Amino acid sequence: MIVRLAREEDLSGYLYLAGQVEHWFGPMVGDPGFSGAVLEHIRDSKALVAVDQERAGQQPLLGGLLFGADAPVFHLHWLVVAEQARGRGVGAALTADAMKRFVTGPGTVEVVTFGADHPGAVTSGARVFYERLGFSPAEATDPGPDGGSRQVFRLAVS
Repeated sequence: MIVRLAREEDLSGYLYLAGQVEHWFGPMVGDPGFSGAVLEHIRDSKALVAVDQERAGQQPLLGGLLFGADAPVFHLHWLVVAEQARGRGVGAALTADAMKRFVTGPGTVEVVTFGADHPGAVTSGARVFYERLGFSPAEATDPGPDGGSRQVFRLAVS
């Protein structure tokens, strides 16, 4: 697996990933606003993809990440790993690359994920994933488009 900056031709891969999580995050695949946000991140060099080196160009992306690098508070806007690639270190590799590439301390990195009572909190593994990376649960935030609870997770960086 390699992690690299996303290119405009990766948009279809992002849409493939989005289609796998729309049941938690609401419609994205057909939403021009989502496509526009992905393309904006790509043009700003704030989008990463994980691809299988041996099958590059032959299959959808293993994962994608959109980042906001506005020191001293950085934002992991969107991170999705393809269902067939989950549990293989793709999300950790994307996050590690983003931290090296975009984060300069001191500051904090924030991500919004499922609240503890959300059905996706366990099913997706997102909360455990972020905790393993050193993020700590913080304040609750606005519900997601599905109406489910959301919570900020925060990581201090030096």
